[in-house]
Amino acid sequence: MVLSYSHNLRISAALLLFGVAQPRALAAQQSDVGRDTVPAMDPHAVQPERPTVATHAGTVAAGWVEVETGLERDSYAATRVGWQNPTVIKLGVARNAQLNVAETVVRPPGTSAGFGDLTVGLKWRLSDAYPVLGRFAVLPSVKFATGSLRRGLGTGTTDMSMLLISSHALGGVEMDLNAGYTRRSGNGSAAPRDATVWTASFGGSLRGPVGWTAECFGYPGTGGPAGAAPIVALLAGPTFLARAWLAFDAGLIVPIAGPQPHALYAGTVYNVGQLWGPRGPRHSD
Repeated sequence: MVLSYSHNLRISAALLLFGVAQPRALAAQQSDVGRDTVPAMDPHAVQPERPTVATHAGTVAAGWVEVETGLERDSYAATRVGWQNPTVIKLGVARNAQLNVAETVVRPPGTSAGFGDLTVGLKWRLSDAYPVLGRFAVLPSVKFATGSLRRGLGTGTTDMSMLLISSHALGGVEMDLNAGYTRRSGNGSAAPRDATVWTASFGGSLRGPVGWTAECFGYPGTGGPAGAAPIVALLAGPTFLARAWLAFDAGLIVPIAGPQPHALYAGTVYNVGQLWGPRGPRHSD
């Protein structure tokens, strides 16, 4: 089965923002409180970059590695269900820069699972306290056509993307605003040459380690042979910070407009530890 363009768009845009992103999983925002003004002091504390396609402007500490993974169930109709298992590895390469490598196992409705397109990106935090923009970062990335277009596992294109990220602390609520643009190879028959995405994500603490996240995201309409109608959707769910270095979440995605499937998701993020650099004091709980 060949997935509709709208689904392929969600896979590629998700990779853009999840690692460049993936839609869903995790926002234990309490691990990065006040991140628009003061970076997290504990390098072993997780910095979740999901759920959905939203990400924050924070970066993993230099020399440290963090892994995020999750599972999403997409319902296109009563008998058409697909699954995605996105995973991203984040490596701190400088005080304000983070390398992202993202891959997704995709199982389209009615067919077997396989690996989707591979995305590599570099999140560069430009400031912790810009006027208006707050904590601000850019995330350029490249998506390679490693997933099978025939099986609906990828778009069959090489994509160049740029994501702008603005993060703010509003009292006890964290707000992350994203805006992205993608330029694709090919003739536009498999996926539009140009695509954009926007997100507005909010999260905070409910009680102790239990938190919440809510997000509105959209993919504006595209033109060309593979053009699609605009998509707007809402996501919401709880988060749980089991340890400073381990967080979980779950929730649902509900379409407002366009061909966005109803979805359920669950995920986890794990700060593996330090690979190189000077050993300093850290807090493990």
